[in-house]
Amino acid sequence: MRILTGLQPSGKLHIGNYFGAMQPAVQLQDQGEAFYFIADYHAMTSMSDADTLRANIQDLAIDFLACGLDPDKATIFRQSDIPEVNELAWILSTVCPMGLLERAHSYKDKIAKGLDANHALFAYPTLMAADILLYDSELVPVGKDQKQHLEMTRDLAGKINDRFGENTLVIPESQIKESTAIVPGIDGQKMSKSYNNTIPLTGGQKAIRKSIMRIVTDSTPVEAPKATEGSTVISLYKLFADDDAVKQIITDHEAGGFGYGDFKQRVFDAYWEFFTPVRKKREELENNLDYVNEVIANGANKAREEASKVISRVRKAVGLR
Repeated sequence: MRILTGLQPSGKLHIGNYFGAMQPAVQLQDQGEAFYFIADYHAMTSMSDADTLRANIQDLAIDFLACGLDPDKATIFRQSDIPEVNELAWILSTVCPMGLLERAHSYKDKIAKGLDANHALFAYPTLMAADILLYDSELVPVGKDQKQHLEMTRDLAGKINDRFGENTLVIPESQIKESTAIVPGIDGQKMSKSYNNTIPLTGGQKAIRKSIMRIVTDSTPVEAPKATEGSTVISLYKLFADDDAVKQIITDHEAGGFGYGDFKQRVFDAYWEFFTPVRKKREELENNLDYVNEVIANGANKAREEASKVISRVRKAVGLR
């Protein structure tokens, strides 16, 4: 089974990125042939500083490896190291209806938040489709917010196959891990850098604790029982704590006598312990950047070898060869 996913190097990763995409991707490296890419072309829709982009690309590579990606099991590479992806995106655009792109929730949401309505942002789903289809991907683990883009990818692959031959492109399936598909931010909304409500994946102990202590709660006094339904504190705690600890924090909410500060401290303690291995591995990798760069270069070579097979097949099918 060919598995593929990608993450944008648009800034420091937060735990929503980890549970929504990175953790499921790393787990899948033992279940098939995994291809994971750093989506630097996509990041250009929201970034314009070259030095920051370069730094973010390296940081994301380190994070992937620190979170458990094994280069002997999975291929990791930069999107921009594979020029065939833009050629396939152009070919897909020849069968892509304007209405399909106009209906994209992500595009409308980003425009509403003030991003420039440029062609790259509008055509984002076409490039994402090319990212997936270029490697004959069969399974794509994504966050719930990317489900529509996967459906668009399947639509475009189907249109190519209808027009140029049934086996021109492999039509992929998505995998959404429902329990952690949408990780709540500290304000209860979906965790997102654009909402400024994130908890970083890595960082200093003091800064992380400060982020967690900003979780929005109500004004229920310490001695009173506290609501468990819809609790952001409990939802986040479930990500890091074992079942017994989760049962205990729910019991303590219902009993009263505990303040939200106590519950937030439990969230921090569970977070800190959960990500200890990631922090240690990241420190090792930061001190061995030659190894990180070698892994990315080797990954690009393997990814391009696979991409060349698919683009050759597509070129022949559509009449370019």
